[in-house]
Amino acid sequence: MMEQTADLKPVLVFDSGIGGLTVLREARVLMPERGFIYVADDAGFPYGGWEEGALNERILSLFAKLLSQYEPEICIIACNTAFTLAGADLRTAFPQMTFVGTVPAIKPAAERTRSGLVSVLATPGTVRRAYTRDLIQSFASQCHVRLVGSENLARLSEAYIRGEPVSDDDVRAEIAPCFIEKDGAKTDIVVLACTHYPFMANVFRRLAPWPVDWLDPAEAIARQARRLVPVSPHHEHPSGFDFAYFTSGNPGFATQRLMQGFGLSVL
Repeated sequence: MMEQTADLKPVLVFDSGIGGLTVLREARVLMPERGFIYVADDAGFPYGGWEEGALNERILSLFAKLLSQYEPEICIIACNTAFTLAGADLRTAFPQMTFVGTVPAIKPAAERTRSGLVSVLATPGTVRRAYTRDLIQSFASQCHVRLVGSENLARLSEAYIRGEPVSDDDVRAEIAPCFIEKDGAKTDIVVLACTHYPFMANVFRRLAPWPVDWLDPAEAIARQARRLVPVSPHHEHPSGFDFAYFTSGNPGFATQRLMQGFGLSVL
């Protein structure tokens, strides 16, 4: 196991791919004294099409290994699909660990909307979850909430993040169902319920039929993690962390360059 500073354990950020870098970026600003381990389950990407039982088992199995090997201070699940499915089971299976989850930002969307028309742009898995529908019932019952489960947008986002060309028509087709007009009102907020999507926010703005607020939860997730992580009296950034681990064991050259741009080495 990697040598660690006894009182300065790392923060582990987990995602199905590289979309969780949106959360990592915010967390590093708020926790500069901490080292980070970024885990991308690219061998299982994308999560949206998995059968629930098999995916839940995979996530629990991965965390059994990750927690034993790295002993993090806290785990940030930077993936709506993973957390809405496996969050409760992770907390039950590993009660000694603190998990910060990512859930669709339905409550703040309901608080901010003026038209009452809110769309949630997510993966099919997140759209199917009872967790997501419970959030709507609890916090947005007075709104018209449209759930849009995109089959292709996570893959398109991964390609975009790596600098590969992405067709405007392909992206437009994925976001189009988010925009509705009803009784003279229009959708005014789209919740980005997949951490991959904020990387494409400028593309979404350019292709949208009218301006909306694209709600990115990354900063709120990072703030919650900061509240739960003890502030260390040792402010010197630790060595030996700030690396990315890919479950495939074989990230491409473009992905490795991207990780370097985020200050992460690749195991």
